[in-house]
Amino acid sequence: MAQSQVDTGTGELLCEIRDRVAVITLNRPEARNALSDQLTPALRRMIKQCGDDPNVGALLITGAGNAFCAGGDVKGMGNNSSKKEVAFEERVADLRTKQRTLTGALVAVRKPTIAALPGPAAGAGLALALACDIRIAAESAVMTTGYARIGLTGDYGIAWLLTRLAGTSRARELMFLSERIDARRAESLGLVNRVVPDAELRDTAFALAKTLAEGPSIALASIKDNLDHAVTSDLLDSMDQEAENLVRATRTTDHKEAVRAFIEKRKPAFSGR
Repeated sequence: MAQSQVDTGTGELLCEIRDRVAVITLNRPEARNALSDQLTPALRRMIKQCGDDPNVGALLITGAGNAFCAGGDVKGMGNNSSKKEVAFEERVADLRTKQRTLTGALVAVRKPTIAALPGPAAGAGLALALACDIRIAAESAVMTTGYARIGLTGDYGIAWLLTRLAGTSRARELMFLSERIDARRAESLGLVNRVVPDAELRDTAFALAKTLAEGPSIALASIKDNLDHAVTSDLLDSMDQEAENLVRATRTTDHKEAVRAFIEKRKPAFSGR
């Protein structure tokens, strides 16, 4: 098993590359992995670094201990009076940049991304999970938007992501009520792809990520392009894009290798070319 540790610049975020999977772990278990001034910038760097790394085929994001991510530090919100001194426009511009370089950047990664939820995901932490392509939750995991409970409106793309995954009506219910929902309820709403026993979460999520990391990377990137394009285009536009990407894919070494492997009844060895 090929494995290497990546220096994230802080102990609050861990990263290792195993079998072409970048395993990124939010590491503040004592705070249910809430986002902090050290963790969040490191997470932004790792998303970009791993997304650009040719030795990484998939990203797996999870949380240490029994939580995924509790979102922002609510206690810190009440203690931080310095924010009142910053002009409104400056704060808006700052948050826009932070959002684009976190969940925005994660959605833009052209590699498969997976979130493994060992426990609670709330607020911006839920948005982080929803920004991944696939979510696997432990049976004990719970989720909540949480914003309305503290008089806030949502950030990091939570409204867009929820609407896209659960639909308009359910997104409104989840945002307005900020109720805690369990993993099975989240699965029924389309927010979670799979629910597994707690003890099986990490192995199941890594096995899936490894399978995707070993896949045809050029084709998978184009599949993501097709799926993203489909959200905002009509059928004919979608088919036009699919035609272009399919013909391009037929010219890749990976496609030719997959055809040979099919004929020879063996597993293909993709090279990303």
